[in-house]
Amino acid sequence: MEPITSVTGLKNAIQLLEIDHTVKKQSIRDQVNLLSENLKLSNLIRNNLQEIGSSPGLTDNVLGAAVGLASGYISKKIITGGSAGIARKLFGSLLQLVVTTVIAQHPDTIKSIGQFIFEHFLKKRGKFEQEAAVMDNPI
Repeated sequence: MEPITSVTGLKNAIQLLEIDHTVKKQSIRDQVNLLSENLKLSNLIRNNLQEIGSSPGLTDNVLGAAVGLASGYISKKIITGGSAGIARKLFGSLLQLVVTTVIAQHPDTIKSIGQFIFEHFLKKRGKFEQEAAVMDNPI
């Protein structure tokens, strides 16, 4: 920057600095407003839900964990029933832990086994329906 030697040069420099100051002040205000808008609870929740929905790995993990917990709980209820002794309750809790852990850690394997069983069942069902249709409509 060159030295200011005249009063007009000083006035021009002061005006430029005031304009620069006003622009920077407005920029900071805009950034603060944007930050406060992003930190509102409703926006935080909405943004996080959108992020969760757009992340397929996370939804698969949550779904796998939920299926694991439900399967573990159901297996415990099957073993212990309504009222059971201490040994039966302990075995039921241990079984719940094992089933929950296995299903939550290997959801793809469980999913493929379920698909195989489902497809196998549907193929048999379709086969029986075709045989029944042939028997009902002889040529």
